[in-house]
Amino acid sequence: MTVRVRIAPSPTGNLHIGTARTAVFNWLFARHTGGTFILRVEDTDLERSKPEYTENIQSGLQWLGLNWDEGPFFQTQRLDHYRQAIQQLLDRGLAYRCYCTSEELEQMREAQKANNQAPRYDNRHRNLSPEQEAAFLAEGRQAVIRFRIDDDRQIVWQDQIRGQMVWQGSDLGGDMVIARTPEKAEDGFGQPLYNLAVVVDDIDMAITHVIRGEDHIANTAKQILLYEALGGAVPTFAHTPLILNQEGKKLSKRDGVTSIDDFRAMGFLPQAIANYMCLLGWTPPDSTQEIFTLAEAAEQFSLERVNKAGAKFDWQKLDWINSQYLHSLPTAELVPLLIPQWQGAGYAIDLEKDGAWLASLAGLIAPSLTRLTDAVAESKLLFGDRLDLQEDGAKQLAVEGAKAVLEAAMAFSQSTPELTLDEAKGEINRLTKELGLKKGVVMKSLRAGLMGTVQGPDLLQSWLLLHQKGWATPRLTQAIAQG
Repeated sequence: MTVRVRIAPSPTGNLHIGTARTAVFNWLFARHTGGTFILRVEDTDLERSKPEYTENIQSGLQWLGLNWDEGPFFQTQRLDHYRQAIQQLLDRGLAYRCYCTSEELEQMREAQKANNQAPRYDNRHRNLSPEQEAAFLAEGRQAVIRFRIDDDRQIVWQDQIRGQMVWQGSDLGGDMVIARTPEKAEDGFGQPLYNLAVVVDDIDMAITHVIRGEDHIANTAKQILLYEALGGAVPTFAHTPLILNQEGKKLSKRDGVTSIDDFRAMGFLPQAIANYMCLLGWTPPDSTQEIFTLAEAAEQFSLERVNKAGAKFDWQKLDWINSQYLHSLPTAELVPLLIPQWQGAGYAIDLEKDGAWLASLAGLIAPSLTRLTDAVAESKLLFGDRLDLQEDGAKQLAVEGAKAVLEAAMAFSQSTPELTLDEAKGEINRLTKELGLKKGVVMKSLRAGLMGTVQGPDLLQSWLLLHQKGWATPRLTQAIAQG
């Protein structure tokens, strides 16, 4: 058997972290087994589905490295398949027309609530006579299509993550709606609904394994009945744990993140996000291994090692993983990722002239980066010819001998067109001896004069960068005037 799995997002919003994690697990399983990974867009919710969300979902999956083998397939282009399936169920007496009004359904729910009963459809139109149907049609009523569910039926499946699952037909809420009311009476029935469409798609696309979130478990029981009714092979199911916040509740907008776009804007790398999502519910055979590519994870992936318990989202762990990827990136790959950050902050950059300078700057701040967005703060002291003197910097410039350090450093800077690291180091040693100051005083004073604070990146590398751009002298001039 060739494994065939699918990710089937609904384009009613941007690619969500939960959907993306489900896509990761499907992709890993497909790659591990040599199977096929299919993208299917479930866009039958015509009111909420939007083309921009479809584009966002596809670009998000590609950004994460989750390329699909077949698709994308769109449910709105397959409506004839669903209508044929519905008609087949009607013809075989496995589905029927229900003419209940919304007011009648509401009265039914209120009565059940008053009697402390679980809400369910009471199947009242399951066995209408032709005369009763004619009477409803004469009233101008339109019917939904309901699929018959036997309350006495026991639905059993072996879940690849949760073991044996058993559902009773009586717990599924009564006969389920599989098609809405038609917009025109001559249409017979209206828009097919999720449970019907997904089963028809799975049968047509020969899906062998359905890997999705545990919030679909109740749907699975209903869908198994539809697979059987339509004569299709029932796939193997695996229901993954939900992603939880630190309070143990389902991750939501209130937790400050919902979509893959959010993570991208926060400065996370796609490799880091994909790596972390593997760990949200799955444990590698070597439980100490935390850094790996998708391809490496696929070699080891199995559904048996997916946890049943919810996976808590850990920002510190994600930040650490992201930092490991950032620190391992070659400078040539890091610079293009940082340029948009610098440009977004309004830093003056000449891409034609500043290539080597930006590479040096990236190399200087790289060890301090946790996210790409950190580049703005880490580089702030190294852009522009204006000195932003901070309180600690002003305090240092008031130390005895600080002004002499700055004046000597400025004279040296003006007389040295192309400063090297060895020359900068030699100048600091010379000032220490000639001015009779401690080396710490010289370095702190020079740092305050160049960057306005005694904190910051490596002093010598910073001095070189500022000198190369012609910003060292004007900054030292301002520091002397303010000190």
